[in-house]
Amino acid sequence: MSSAMEVGTDSVQDGETNMVNGAEDSAEAADSIAELSGDLSSRPIRKAKRNLGKTGNHELGSEGAAAQAKKALPLSKNSRKSRDGRGRGLPKKGGAGGKGVWGKPGEEVSEDGHCKDSHDPNYDSASEEEYLIEEIDPEVTEDELQKVLEPAVLEYYENNSPQEFISSLSDLNLGQKKPKLVEFLISKAIDHKAAQCEMTSVLLSELYSQVLHHEDIMAGFTEILGKLSDLVIDAPHAPEVVGKFMARAVADDCLPPKYIQNDDNKSDCENTREALSKADILLTQKHGIVRLDNIWGTGGGIRPVKYLIKQMVMLLKEYLSSGDIAEATRCLTDLEVPHFHHELVYEAVNMVLEISTDRAADMMVKLLKSLDTSVIITPDQFNQGFRRIFDNMADICLDVPNAYTLLDKFATLCHREGVISKAILDDVPQRGRKRFVSEGDGGKVKESS
Repeated sequence: MSSAMEVGTDSVQDGETNMVNGAEDSAEAADSIAELSGDLSSRPIRKAKRNLGKTGNHELGSEGAAAQAKKALPLSKNSRKSRDGRGRGLPKKGGAGGKGVWGKPGEEVSEDGHCKDSHDPNYDSASEEEYLIEEIDPEVTEDELQKVLEPAVLEYYENNSPQEFISSLSDLNLGQKKPKLVEFLISKAIDHKAAQCEMTSVLLSELYSQVLHHEDIMAGFTEILGKLSDLVIDAPHAPEVVGKFMARAVADDCLPPKYIQNDDNKSDCENTREALSKADILLTQKHGIVRLDNIWGTGGGIRPVKYLIKQMVMLLKEYLSSGDIAEATRCLTDLEVPHFHHELVYEAVNMVLEISTDRAADMMVKLLKSLDTSVIITPDQFNQGFRRIFDNMADICLDVPNAYTLLDKFATLCHREGVISKAILDDVPQRGRKRFVSEGDGGKVKESS
């Protein structure tokens, strides 16, 4: 028992000793912490950098993921891999890109010695014969075709030269636009008179042998038939004119006759049926093919001179009978011979001398004054007509003895109305007086001015 008490006493003493030592250690720790806090307070305070893309165990945000991916990628300057953080990490252009690289790895095995790249130092343009440069002529557009055809057609109406019109198309690649050429020519002729329609038919015949084919002309007529509903708004006679064009094209062997009887062309449009019916009637009439050569008539300078003179004489006689200046003007313009108007002036003056009445002279002056005011007859044509009368006065006097007196009176009236100039009036010829001298002078006839 005494031994147990001794052991208990010893343990108590050891515990007291440990408590004393612990107290001393805690005091020393407190002193060291105080010294450390003093040192830290004297240092500058800096904020620590934080990774905003990752917080604890949470998932990455969109900005954080992109930043982490960019940071994870290599930053090598000559790297041929994609740098935007996307893709499969393969080299760009399959490994064929980059400085000093002339192709993909392994291409040197199939090298045949020919350099196709003009930037290759081994490229020789003289040895590369497998490349041929061909000139490509693009097909003309509808706007370009219309810009060329508009002045060319108007010029053709003036000079009546099909070859010159064809030469204007030589620089164009019509391609699939050939039917548009046929459609444009016919639609343009519809707005003009019979003389221009005749010229258009002749032009289509010339184009068929050099530029167009059967298929192009058929397709062109199909397009114009489809547009008749719009054409009749400005030209009510369009179906009849198109029917005449089709019949004339058949007569000229430009259009096959089966095209007229083809059921595919017959539609519900009344204008289309009218045009096809007109062409069928013209082709089935007796001697129809022969008559189709003059289906448009003969107009302008194509007609004979005797025919034009006869028409002008009839025009003047009808005017003297009715006194209708408007009708006489219309008949003159319908002849379409502005270069031959001097014949009307000649016939008018000659008719005044033959009739020899004041009424005829006054009416002719009114007509010529109206034609001069409307510039239907130009001053050059007036001058040429009067000078022709001056030159033929010797023959006119055989039928009209007082022709010189009547001519001087009529020329004065015309000058007063401004039809002729003062120079023409001064050139009016005067009859020279003839007198016989005495017998002693030898019977000579002297002319005095």
